[in-house]
Amino acid sequence: MNELDSLVTSAQALFAQSATPADLENAKAQFLGKSGRITELMKGMAALSVEEKKSRGAAINVAKQAIEAALNARRQALADAELETQLKAEALDVSLPGRTRTTGGLHPVSLTLERIEAIFGSMGFDVAQGPEIETDWFNFTALNTPQDHPARSMHDTFYVEGGSSEAPNLLRTHTSPMQIRHAVQHVKRYRALMDAGQVMPEIRVIAPGRTYRVDSDATHSPMFHQCEGLWVGENVSFKDLKVVFTDFYRTFFETDDLVLRFRPSFFPFTEPSAEVDIQFASGPLAGRWLEVAGSGEVHPNVIRNMGLDPERYIGFAFGMGTDRLTMLRYGVSDLRLFFDGDIRFLSQFQ
Repeated sequence: MNELDSLVTSAQALFAQSATPADLENAKAQFLGKSGRITELMKGMAALSVEEKKSRGAAINVAKQAIEAALNARRQALADAELETQLKAEALDVSLPGRTRTTGGLHPVSLTLERIEAIFGSMGFDVAQGPEIETDWFNFTALNTPQDHPARSMHDTFYVEGGSSEAPNLLRTHTSPMQIRHAVQHVKRYRALMDAGQVMPEIRVIAPGRTYRVDSDATHSPMFHQCEGLWVGENVSFKDLKVVFTDFYRTFFETDDLVLRFRPSFFPFTEPSAEVDIQFASGPLAGRWLEVAGSGEVHPNVIRNMGLDPERYIGFAFGMGTDRLTMLRYGVSDLRLFFDGDIRFLSQFQ
């Protein structure tokens, strides 16, 4: 074995021992660097004759190419080994099912609101919408709520910027203001008809939406949902209220084995007033009375604030908590689940 063959063999052996790319570059410098063995051999040809330079140069080039080939082969081997290590560390189980986009669905409270609107819609009730930031007049005064009523205090009501000290703005504490707004617009629409002595079309409306009160614990939320209703005409009685409620709750819960009870109560905007309880004949809640709504005949002062004559027009109003109805319908025991945003809980209602 001549000198050049021995040099190639040494380079191949040193490259094979290099465990990292950095080690390989250091080994390369010993043979192909500026001070490497091949470079030194090329410099040594200066003292040779022209004929010797041709043969010696050709032999050195063959050795150089062999060393470069060994170098590139080791580089590739190290790169392949690194890739293999990375693939093992980031291994994918291709037998697992792929990730898919699931179909979204409505929140259970939204499902309840849609159901309420559909049932009352079948009875001829319109749906009223209004602002969540209300004036004191629509939220309290127009509903016959006195100035010293506890609900007006900061302990129960979120007051917001705007308005004045005499007429402050607030986050509505119930959806009844939408009833008043709807009734006032209804009366304006038919004022000419009434002035001519004719009968005004009945006001029949529900007002679903978000409401706000300073109340937060395990069973209450500062934001909750309500649906209030109003039916005003010339001959609307408490009997109509009972018929409407009975039909609604039996349809909502899809059972005729359900009994309603009206308990005397007090609300500033109705007189007489009653709490509404229901009792199931079967199921986990069988035999228990559950409060589900407040109701009553609309107070004469509220009828006047609508722009109507309480001697001629009469009606009933009611309000129900849609969050509570949702809990009863779906068997949910904790109100906070509606606000946690847990997909595992919400996906059950899709």
